Amino acid sequence: MASHATDPDAVREPCDDCGERTVHRVRVEIRTESEKAENARFSREPYRIAVCRRCGAETATRMNDE
Repeated sequence: MASHATDPDAVREPCDDCGERTVHRVRVEIRTESEKAENARFSREPYRIAVCRRCGAETATRMNDE
């Protein structure tokens, strides 16, 4: 019996570009929102980044907005 390793970073979710549920690579990224250097260290926020493995479309969702 063959065993298939599952990528723990792959998630099946809707893709607006493909129009169906596809496998996405998901990660969390810290982004700096302020363009001013003196405020940059106070404006870091976590974002959920999902990239469709079929078409490459990327969505970024600010996690503190929920």
